[in-house]
Amino acid sequence: MKKTKLCIKVYRNEKKTIGAVSTTIAHELKELDVTICISVSEDKWVLAEIEGEDEEFASNLLIKKYGVPTSVPDEGGIYKGFISAIEDDRIIVDIGTKMIILPENLKNLGVGSVRQISLRFGMIKYLPVEVEVITTKSQIQGKFSKYQTDVFWKWKKAGYDRVTANAITRSELKAAIKRTGHARDIYGIERIGIMEHAIVCRENTDGPGIVAAIGKFIPSELGVIIGSS
Repeated sequence: MKKTKLCIKVYRNEKKTIGAVSTTIAHELKELDVTICISVSEDKWVLAEIEGEDEEFASNLLIKKYGVPTSVPDEGGIYKGFISAIEDDRIIVDIGTKMIILPENLKNLGVGSVRQISLRFGMIKYLPVEVEVITTKSQIQGKFSKYQTDVFWKWKKAGYDRVTANAITRSELKAAIKRTGHARDIYGIERIGIMEHAIVCRENTDGPGIVAAIGKFIPSELGVIIGSS
């Protein structure tokens, strides 16, 4: 049996998250000869117990897709993590340990304060991100990886708005959109993480308007990316 800690953070509703992770991973590994049991570690990361003929391959597949939390990162290393906090002078990313992104390492996302940049790109707590470690001396510092930076700019330059949401399943988000009568105003919902998604608005749909409409019906923190073609 292979026991693998994945870089999927469990927060708020633990039972719902385990259910969503179990369903998603079962679908991803459905062609393999394995059985999977999902649980939560003491430090609130997902634990996948994988058993069967293809357990080694399945474990490597999940690690490649989701990453593993690390407490001792390497300088120059690329890691998956979650935004832990957005402060006036830094963004904190949890990669298994806390890494900080300072204002000078956000310049490739344009001008403005840390909070202005985070608002511009729809950053919210628990948003899955990929980061690069710059230094581990005294304090672990880093920046968003080139891949992650490209994703942020792709969202920004799309020509239509996006709304980011955390702590919710895709079906719950769809139900809230349908309930408010906005199903015709969106293209669909993109999966960013297991419990983190982006609502993709149609060209003439106002992202902040979607937030105002669905906000009272869901437990999520919401962010908005105003698309500019």
